[in-house]
Amino acid sequence: MSTCLGDAMFPDAVRATVRLLRRLGVRVDVPEGQTCCGQPMVNTGYLDEAVPLVRNVITAFAGYDHIVVPSGSCAGSVRHQHALVAARSGDAALAAAVARTAPRTLELSEFLIDVLGVIDVGASFPHRVTYHPTCHSLRMLRVGDRPTRLLAAVRGIDLVPLPGAQECCGFGGTFAVKNSETSVAMGSDKAAQVRSTGAEVLVAGDNSCLMHIGGLLSRQRAGIRTMHLAEVLAATDEDPGGGSS
Repeated sequence: MSTCLGDAMFPDAVRATVRLLRRLGVRVDVPEGQTCCGQPMVNTGYLDEAVPLVRNVITAFAGYDHIVVPSGSCAGSVRHQHALVAARSGDAALAAAVARTAPRTLELSEFLIDVLGVIDVGASFPHRVTYHPTCHSLRMLRVGDRPTRLLAAVRGIDLVPLPGAQECCGFGGTFAVKNSETSVAMGSDKAAQVRSTGAEVLVAGDNSCLMHIGGLLSRQRAGIRTMHLAEVLAATDEDPGGGSS
C-alpha cells in the first residue's frame, strides 16, 4: 500500500519499500486500483463517507498474502478503523471482508521481523541517525522496538536515542490544520529534541510526521535530513539512498 502521502508527495519511500522487499525475495505488487484508506474521513467523524474507500481497499488488495504499509498511521486505519466503518454501514459482507483483510495488513517493520524473520536486511548507512516513533505505530499498532532493532543492524549506522521520543510531534492529520498553533508548538519541541542529538538524519516510519518535523527543521536551517525507515533499510554501499530536507 503506497498511502496517499507516499503516492503524491514521498514516492521515494514507496520505491524504497518495494526495492527492499524484492531484495529480500518477496514478490511485490503495487495495485493501481488503490486509493485513500479512508483515515482522514474517519478521524473527522465522516464514517459514512469512508465506506466506499474501505470497499476499495478490500477490492484492490484481495488475493494477496500480506498488505505491507510503510506507515503506522495507514496500517492502523486498516487494522482498527475499518471495522468501525463496516459495522456502522450495517453491511455484514463488508464487515466479514474487513475481518479477513485486517490481520493481513502489517506496518513495514512488523512484516520484516514477524513474517520474514529478519533483522539484518543487508543495509549500509554510515550516518548519525535518530528515530522518532510515531503515535499510531507506537500506541495503535504497538510495534515496540522493531524499527530500532532493524536500524541498529544497519552497517555503519550511528543510532542515537531521541529525548522524549514517545511524545507526539504535533501533526495529527487535521489536528495540524484545526489547531495550528498547538501543533507548531509541539513540533518545535520535537525539533529541539532532534537537534539536541547531533543527528544528521531523522528517521520515522510515517511520512506525515517527517513532513511536519522536517518542515520545522528546514525553517530553522538545522541541516538535518528526514528519511523514511524504508529508505534507510533499502540503502546499500552501491545505493546509499536519498532523503528530503
